[in-house]
Amino acid sequence: MHLHSEPYRNPALPAAARVEDLLSRMTLEEKAGQMTLVEKNSIGLADIADRFIGGMLSGGGGSPSRNTPAAWAAMVRGFQEQALKTRWGVPLLYGADAVHGHANMRGAVVFPHNIGLGASRDPDLVERVARATAEELAATGVNWNYAPMLAVPQDIRWGRTYEGFGEDTGLVTELGAAALRGMQKTAEGARLGSPGTVLATPKHYVGDGGTAWGTSDMFLQQQYMLDQGVTPADEATLRAIHLPPYVEAIRNGALCVMVSFSSWGGMKMHAQHYLLSEVLKGELGFRGFTVSDWGAVQRISSDLLTAVVASVNAGLDMVMVPYDCRAFLGELIRAIRSGDISIQRVDNAVRRILMVKFEMGLFEHPFGDDSGLAQIGCDERRQLAREAVRKSLVLLKNQAGALPLSDDTPLVFVAGRAADDIGIQCGGWTVEWQGQPGDIVPGTTILEALRASCPRTTEVAYDPPGEFESRAGRAPVGLAVVGELPYAEGIGDRADLSLSEEDRAVIRALRERCERLVVILISGRPLIVTDWIEQADALVAAWLPGSEGQGVADVLFGHAPFTGKLPYTWPRSMDQVPQGDPVRPTSTPLFPYGYGLDAGGALS
Repeated sequence: MHLHSEPYRNPALPAAARVEDLLSRMTLEEKAGQMTLVEKNSIGLADIADRFIGGMLSGGGGSPSRNTPAAWAAMVRGFQEQALKTRWGVPLLYGADAVHGHANMRGAVVFPHNIGLGASRDPDLVERVARATAEELAATGVNWNYAPMLAVPQDIRWGRTYEGFGEDTGLVTELGAAALRGMQKTAEGARLGSPGTVLATPKHYVGDGGTAWGTSDMFLQQQYMLDQGVTPADEATLRAIHLPPYVEAIRNGALCVMVSFSSWGGMKMHAQHYLLSEVLKGELGFRGFTVSDWGAVQRISSDLLTAVVASVNAGLDMVMVPYDCRAFLGELIRAIRSGDISIQRVDNAVRRILMVKFEMGLFEHPFGDDSGLAQIGCDERRQLAREAVRKSLVLLKNQAGALPLSDDTPLVFVAGRAADDIGIQCGGWTVEWQGQPGDIVPGTTILEALRASCPRTTEVAYDPPGEFESRAGRAPVGLAVVGELPYAEGIGDRADLSLSEEDRAVIRALRERCERLVVILISGRPLIVTDWIEQADALVAAWLPGSEGQGVADVLFGHAPFTGKLPYTWPRSMDQVPQGDPVRPTSTPLFPYGYGLDAGGALS
């Protein structure tokens, strides 16, 4: 058999011609396999080829037993080698949630979460961050990123608020498109399929940022209140607030869209033929494939066959099972053979999936370029993350010349657990799905950064509770680093966004031990600060800055200016959450959307 004996193997042919040739050769079982996306720990190696699996993924925390870049590359290569053993050698798409860097992997650069990038208002920065993330993914063989999130969060109680760029549709539209370009194009403008690029996944289509409190069907299982809930907006509102980011993403080359867990119009989004097939694929001209969220198809109905029929007929192309692929494949094939799902619908789904694989060049280059392994976590990318941190910080209050810190300050008291905990400053989706406190990734804590930035004549003393019982007198400056512990998705849905009593005690204690108090908030959303803000001379929203805490110190010491602006309205009390709720009285927030001071106290 000579090279390119089958037309689909010939890279000189148009992708569409290659798709049709391959599709014509495939059995029903092979087509069904391409529509299946399986979590890596839920399938045996032999089943990847035997069941013609089209996609695999690492969920949050889905790392190899040795969580190193080399081990990631070897793991993904092993899965890909199995897929290539099938008679047609169709390569896998391998995905991960690299929502702020390839952060499931220890050693990767962990960038600020999207809320911080939203505060930067810098699409060029967002594109460069996304490109660096793609390069680290591609080096380990991961060719598919479940990002960017294009939700427009309207209720900051949502545990995914920090995954959104902000509450404004225009901001999300601009920065979401920048992130997509960064993942799918090189700095020189080379297209998806070039080394260092990965398939982006705008998510979650559509309206996940507009769900109403208490409507989640996950309440009884895990106390979700907003996540996966019901979006009560009418169609005009859905189109005005939540749809534009997808329109722009498609214009910028989106080839995969993840469907939302949420519901609209009395129906789960995964069963929405109107929104998936008529609006997304028809009206918006989306030519890529749709993919489900984690086990979301099974939420349509407790009967798997009913759920599969409803979702595939609605326009779902690839299903994230994620566990029992045998059961899913059995019901999918059964539904096709019975005529409940037409072969034309299946061919349309598989055609879309194969088209993307051909356009990504996977048939010619199924493996990652492991020559990029040496650059993972490199200084150049850490400097980029440091720049992102600097541009993300929002100065909310600055009195009595508290900031910038003076180089001739002899003593600085630092308090708060979050000051010296890189896991807290990275937040969720870091090594584990929910993230975790502790020394979980390489990088620089805020305390380490402060000490590195101070002149030798300045002493930086640290006491987490802020009491400094062994020290006499007061320090000229106290820095309290407080905020939220890591969380992700609906686990982070919170009715009360007040600071914990432990953190408020830190602020009170440190206030007594310093002349000027600076509070640095580490959080995935605005928090209620009204009851203690008068105790602080300066207040900085640092969001979830990631692994490079040096960027925080750069701005505190005036080595870089405060330029960040609020991507979300900052409420005065929980009575103002959510903003725009017709049931609640309209009142002036503590800080409006877009607010941000420079160090001189003027709006930046």
